[in-house]
Amino acid sequence: MVRVATRIALRHHSRVPEVRRRGDALRNRLQQARFESPAQETVLNLLVASSHVRELIEQACAPLGLSPGQYNVLRILRGAEPGGYPRCEIARRMLERAPDLTRMIDRLSERGLVERGRSSEDRRHSVTRITRRGLELLDEARPAIEALHRTVTARLTKRECEQLSELLERLYGEE
Repeated sequence: MVRVATRIALRHHSRVPEVRRRGDALRNRLQQARFESPAQETVLNLLVASSHVRELIEQACAPLGLSPGQYNVLRILRGAEPGGYPRCEIARRMLERAPDLTRMIDRLSERGLVERGRSSEDRRHSVTRITRRGLELLDEARPAIEALHRTVTARLTKRECEQLSELLERLYGEE
């Protein structure tokens, strides 16, 4: 018992990082001894990591009364400011498909975070624009979102972040 406590204490006070085998974190998380293949391990790791990041995003958005999807709509519209986008363009730019995008925009509009108007080029199209209040809410969210980015990347070097991004883009990007 003393040896175990000593090893734990040394690990925490030592600058030498603990050596871990690839897959240890996933095996512990899923309580699974081995995987059928490296492909299965990769997919499971992606799913667990995605869920972890999604939970962090939900925690960052919740104090502002936003869902991650609503935050994403505001983020997209900030990029279009002052012009705005039609609903189909917002849908195209969403990080995740949102079948309830119209209702999501309705809720943001009820809170005064976005407004709808007609396109100056084609009066048949409705365009959604972010309001001053929506921009202020995004400014209020900035510290939490930046902290989220730091949390997600804290264990990675800048080069590892770049490599991870390149690898992930290869999974879903166009050929």
